[in-house]
Amino acid sequence: MARYSFTSALVTGASSGIGWEYAQELARRGTEITVVARRTERLDELAKGIRNVKVNVITADLCSEEGVAAVEQRLAESPVELLINNAGADGGGGAFAARPPEQEAGMVRLNVLALVRLTRAVVEPMVAAGKGGILNVSSLAGDQPLRGFVTYAATKAFVSTFTEGLAAELRGTGVHVTLLKPGYVYTEMNPNGPDPSSLSGRFWLTPQAVAKASLDAVERGRLMSVPGLHYRAASGLVNALPHQLVRAVVSRVDPSGS
Repeated sequence: MARYSFTSALVTGASSGIGWEYAQELARRGTEITVVARRTERLDELAKGIRNVKVNVITADLCSEEGVAAVEQRLAESPVELLINNAGADGGGGAFAARPPEQEAGMVRLNVLALVRLTRAVVEPMVAAGKGGILNVSSLAGDQPLRGFVTYAATKAFVSTFTEGLAAELRGTGVHVTLLKPGYVYTEMNPNGPDPSSLSGRFWLTPQAVAKASLDAVERGRLMSVPGLHYRAASGLVNALPHQLVRAVVSRVDPSGS
């Protein structure tokens, strides 16, 4: 199978977790990187630690119109060969009726609208060049309705469906679209994860492993990346079962603990 390489990439949500590791892994592969996040000091720290490739820093809040527009303008002025839509938030969980409406709306703006707009900003130049890659970060949470994370799961379901549809549209153009659906990962979004040496901790993934596996999938032109054999099995089972049964099972589980 042919492998695709990329000379330049833009990574959103790069100040920690999987996004931070995307930057590190891309640097190891010799790719010039543009990193985007809200925390300038974290991006500067990331850039200073990478010496073998050029790292461009953009401070932007992708929940805001100004932030998304700034990244769109940068992509128009300096097109990249790979876009990684990694920025996202789960809102911390909790019953939908009790959560602040603006937090829910902000999650939709970040997880859905920013991803769609940045994807739209790169698709046309990539198709014209006959080359490019887009990696959209979804979640296994998007495979089912999820109590306690209603809006988060719904936004990730959108990302999954959007990415699969876009991949079908771009088939044969030279632009490869990949969907990442990770399970539990040790990141700032999961601050209370189990001890890695514990039985439950063995089912969790490191951000380094997720970044490497999904970048390998992009380079191989694969549509789907579900790192971890146990998570691939779980994803396959959930998608094979009747939706009514899945809904009945998950309706009894509240992962937010609320």
